[in-house]
Amino acid sequence: MKRSLLYFSILLVLAITLTACTPAARTITDSYEEFAAAPNEAPQPAFDMPGSGGVAAPEAQFSNVSQGYQPAAERMVIQNANLSIVVKDPAESMDAIIAMTEGMGGFVVSSYLYKTTTYDGIEIPAANLTVRVPVAQLTTAMSQIKAMVENPEKDIITETISGEDITQAYTDLESRLTNLENAADKLNEIMASATKTEDVLTVYRELTSVTEEIEIIKGQMQYYEEAAAMSAISITLQAQEAVKPITVAGWEPKGVLRDAVQSLINFWQGFVDFMIMLFVYIIPVLLTIALPLFLVFLAGRAIVRRNKAKKAARKTVEPPQA
Repeated sequence: MKRSLLYFSILLVLAITLTACTPAARTITDSYEEFAAAPNEAPQPAFDMPGSGGVAAPEAQFSNVSQGYQPAAERMVIQNANLSIVVKDPAESMDAIIAMTEGMGGFVVSSYLYKTTTYDGIEIPAANLTVRVPVAQLTTAMSQIKAMVENPEKDIITETISGEDITQAYTDLESRLTNLENAADKLNEIMASATKTEDVLTVYRELTSVTEEIEIIKGQMQYYEEAAAMSAISITLQAQEAVKPITVAGWEPKGVLRDAVQSLINFWQGFVDFMIMLFVYIIPVLLTIALPLFLVFLAGRAIVRRNKAKKAARKTVEPPQA
């Protein structure tokens, strides 16, 4: 009888837990859309106003009007930004952004300094970095980064700020956490009153499962809290040329001069490459092939000369015929 009562208590606790932990049907997007539309749609009262001849409704009807709504100041929103700018020195600008981030109480997520090649073959430095700053400092951080450019109209390539309302998701997690903690307390009480080892082990297994769920939800809530408290800024830094091109009716003398210099460099580079190939590869190969042929030629010529000399000596020794 006691064991049946114990199993019934465990099943009752688990049933309450599973029922209470069922996530709400509305998504984060639905919640945000309702919140955004709220100022434009005044709620219709479910009762007649005093003085209109109607009877006031009970107080319970008031709570249904604003159920699920939270003021903007209490909402939890993740704000992130992306910024791509042109600066004189990407390495110097990256160091300045890192120092600014640390001064605001933020931190660097990643940083990468590299070289890229333009369409005309010129190498220029560039940098990518991602930083996190307190959400209250996001606007200030963006302003200070944009102040590094010379011409905001031309040197700010892209700038975006995005927000994600996670209020509903965080509220659901809070409710699930509260219910799971209550279930864990109930299971602890049941385990404390159990007398048999088998009963204790059964309750312990259920308590372990509930505890794992609690830790998972706490981790999700911590992630939301950190993401909402610290905004991520992804920054791309591109280098500008030292001298701005001079344009005359669409013609850029600097571009022509640059192309001419590049062509001259390419010519001498090709010439030097050819000379290196000639002396290091072609001439040794030719010598390797030509030297044996030349030795054969010398040996053949020596044999021919020797045969001619023998014939001439033979003609000189023979007496003339009468």
